Amino acid sequence: MAGTYTFDVFSSLDGFGSASGGDWGGYWGKQGPELLEHRLALYSEEQRMVFGANTYRLFARFLATEPEDSEVRDPWVMRMVNLPATIVSTTIEEPLDWADGTVADGDAVDVVARLKEESELPSRSHGSLSMNRALMAAGLVGRL
Repeated sequence: MAGTYTFDVFSSLDGFGSASGGDWGGYWGKQGPELLEHRLALYSEEQRMVFGANTYRLFARFLATEPEDSEVRDPWVMRMVNLPATIVSTTIEEPLDWADGTVADGDAVDVVARLKEESELPSRSHGSLSMNRALMAAGLVGRL
């Protein structure tokens, strides 16, 4: 049985999602204990993260520059950082600033299709809007 793929994103109802401008967009004022507990529960299961290059760079930069007590380092984010990850990119090279990260050079549709075929481990992407739009168009996203 092929693994499932979840596109996980904070977005407005009209599909806007951004972490631009070099600052952490946070939870748009919606952070609270229930949201953080829910996020941690989602990331507590064994799974593989999949990121596009831009999202990976944002996470790596945030984690490298934010202090230990920053909301960027919420328990769910720190759990996510310790999950295995595949970064789909033709420009990023290893070694990565990720505990168990690897670079997959190629088209995201091909990379994710192969991951789903080869592993029963679920995959999840947080962010990576352009990449995930292409994956949705290809029918590879099982859950949003």
